[in-house]
Amino acid sequence: MKEKYKDYLNNDHSFDKKTMLGIFCLVIVITGMFGWLYEFIFYYFNGGMKYFYYRGGNFLPWINIYAIGSIMIYLLTYKYRKKPLKIFLISAISTGILEYFSGLGMYIIGDGMRCWDYNSEILNFGNIHGFVCLRSVLIFGIFALLLMYMVIPLVFSLAKKMNKKIFLIISITLCSIILFDEVYNLLIARIFSLPRAYDVYSSIGFKYVSFK
Repeated sequence: MKEKYKDYLNNDHSFDKKTMLGIFCLVIVITGMFGWLYEFIFYYFNGGMKYFYYRGGNFLPWINIYAIGSIMIYLLTYKYRKKPLKIFLISAISTGILEYFSGLGMYIIGDGMRCWDYNSEILNFGNIHGFVCLRSVLIFGIFALLLMYMVIPLVFSLAKKMNKKIFLIISITLCSIILFDEVYNLLIARIFSLPRAYDVYSSIGFKYVSFK
């Protein structure tokens, strides 16, 4: 195990384009689900430990901004994988920018819509307009270390060990299911007035965080 880890740190790993697509697909699935789990736990404590709140707008437990951020972090920091402090700083700053402008963009385009609001959350020091705070960027920096030193080596290892065709089928299929769920709830359900995940889950008693 140590030798494989040293190999990950010390050697550049080149994969063909199809395998890299599979790697990105698997990272998108894993990190989006990890982000959902983090928010599921965080909002339990944020709400006074009374209820669990379903997070995200999909049927499946997956949140897109974590997946987007993970790919961004990989592209920005892979070459610095031997320097964890540099990875932490680059990731904290870049994800903070991503979070701020994502929140601001949704607020402007969605006529005041907020998917998160640090104004009303615990540990919101360094809060900027409710879109980003110091706690969030520090946590994202820590998550970046988990990504670059646990998730990426694991996915690389799977890509090398598994039959290429099987690896691609599994990773691309899982990612396609996740992304179809996202597209359905963002676009298809809105255009054709179909039930969205929020509507279905709310009707059977799932609780969602309400931002003011």
